[in-house]
Amino acid sequence: MADEPERSGSGAPIWRHQSRKRDFEVATGDSESIKKIGEHLARHVGPVASVFHEIVSDLVHVDVHLVEPTPERNFYTLVTSGMSDRAMAAPEQYRDLRHAELLVCLPPTWQLTQEAFKDEANYWPVRWLKMLARLPHEYKTWLFASHTVPNGDPARPFAANTELCCALLLRPVLFGRAFRTLRIDDEKAVHFLALVPLHREEMEFKLNQGNDALVELLDAGDVTELLDVRRPNVCAKSGGRS
Repeated sequence: MADEPERSGSGAPIWRHQSRKRDFEVATGDSESIKKIGEHLARHVGPVASVFHEIVSDLVHVDVHLVEPTPERNFYTLVTSGMSDRAMAAPEQYRDLRHAELLVCLPPTWQLTQEAFKDEANYWPVRWLKMLARLPHEYKTWLFASHTVPNGDPARPFAANTELCCALLLRPVLFGRAFRTLRIDDEKAVHFLALVPLHREEMEFKLNQGNDALVELLDAGDVTELLDVRRPNVCAKSGGRS
């Protein structure tokens, strides 16, 4: 990353990551951390029904845990483990935010079989959980709530079934506040962040007006971490500038 980043219209930094220069580094999962994350999910979300395991992992071993729909929460919940095995390069004032895991919620009709994953329209939420979980370790940076990562530059739709093209990370809202943080020990707390996909105009609005202004619009539109690939664009009339 450059020493001094670009600045968006809102004054927030924009980091443009260069091609990775570090070698492939084989990683294995931290079994104790995986166990604690699984127990945390069972307490606050539901029992883990299955896990999408990585066979060969680079830098961190990222698995994706699947909690199935229930009458109370009629959606799938997918949560990573492994991102938090390494500390991110958070600024010193955010030292306690160096460890994170990611989640996304999918409708109960979403296809989650290996055969279905051959279609990117089904697989892209899983792909992005894994990619984002590895990104801060690849580029020696950090990700946290309010950070956005576009799908390319310029941003392109994640798949043919949606116009959504950018990942925004926020604190999850579909679970109790106690779910948001898992204290491992005195030195390590794991923070759970929700992946909320954005339309291009929503991303531009956030860059120009700031995260708080966008979150107000998302809240008004009932946009949460429960993915709706055809949801309305809350900035459709703003052009990213209203």
